[in-house]
Amino acid sequence: MGEILRKAFLRHVGQTSPSPLMIEVARAEGVYFYTPEGRRYYDLVSGVSVSNVGHANPDVVRAVQEQAGRYMHIMVYGEMIERPQTEYAQRIASLLPDPLDSIYFVNSGAEAVEGALKLAKRATHRTEIISMRRAYHGSTHGAMALMGNPEGEEWKNAFRPLMPDVRSIEFGSFEALGQITSRTACVIAEPVQGESGVRIPPEGYLQALRKRCDDVGAMLIFDEIQTGMGRTGEMFAMLKYGVTPDIVCLAKAFGGGMPLGGFAAAHDVMNLLTENPVLGHITTFGGHPVCCAAGLAALEYIVDNRLAEQAEQKGALYEKLLADHPQVVEIRRSGLLIAVELGSSEKMFSIMKMFSEEGIMSDWFLYCDTAFRISPPLTISDEQIRDSSRIIRGCLDRL
Repeated sequence: MGEILRKAFLRHVGQTSPSPLMIEVARAEGVYFYTPEGRRYYDLVSGVSVSNVGHANPDVVRAVQEQAGRYMHIMVYGEMIERPQTEYAQRIASLLPDPLDSIYFVNSGAEAVEGALKLAKRATHRTEIISMRRAYHGSTHGAMALMGNPEGEEWKNAFRPLMPDVRSIEFGSFEALGQITSRTACVIAEPVQGESGVRIPPEGYLQALRKRCDDVGAMLIFDEIQTGMGRTGEMFAMLKYGVTPDIVCLAKAFGGGMPLGGFAAAHDVMNLLTENPVLGHITTFGGHPVCCAAGLAALEYIVDNRLAEQAEQKGALYEKLLADHPQVVEIRRSGLLIAVELGSSEKMFSIMKMFSEEGIMSDWFLYCDTAFRISPPLTISDEQIRDSSRIIRGCLDRL
């Protein structure tokens, strides 16, 4: 049966690479997932920072079941008063810094980015968009256009023409901020760069970026799709660095394991999408009631169990257990978003094979194939951190 399923997967499911992992998942619980044969893997990717509250979290499962029994899709987003949407928007707004008090729900992170770009253009009546080098914001045409040159050309070039009037600057460069001008509609940045291999902003950089945007009248967009929902040690990374954007994009863990994204802004800014033209942004399934119910349940679980506050301590434990290994060149970390730098893509791909053999799910970064990722569910225990680190060190010993 397994072989038949594998053949069907390769024949009928659209593929993203010539060499998928081909690990069949039978079930998942907490920080683990299992194959039909019962083999257990540590999930140190969390679906790329999606499963922050752990797999099969009972609170989330219950919320999904109960909401599915009440109603699912009724009408395109924004037309009906649906309790899961409204309660989740109100709760998220209570945790975001002022003036971010209005949330537009969509289906994914890329859609959140697309909506945020449109809102910035609508608010400023400008067209230039500035992104950061080695940034990843999604694979739709607009989001893909934001992949900074020259690194992004590997993915962008085959799909040109993309969205025009986009340029990129070096993340962390104070000097490059001068390229943000009165032509600029918005600057989009991750507070901590994820796919570049967990790059932390230099001290004062995000504050200087905020000031430059203010000085020239450009909007600042933070992509917190990977850093949000407790991953970096605060509910949102913007709180960790004390800088509030004009718009923030959320997704991944935002849906508690269900597909959900959103972008948040001040109420008067968000309302610009309601006129000139009416229906300036619209989505059928964005804010699906079951997804919102799951997201709200996951959020409350993060808050009630203080998972964001524990993420820094848990990340520090991983760093302590791995940093002294002779094969580890550097560990870059913000909370439980960790890059273990090996200094060689050959070593990184070798250890990926070992991880698969030893029951560890990890991967590398889009713009950094010399480091492997550790971003487990925030529910991971100290004992599980120690055990998974023991396995990782065993693989490092074999390099």
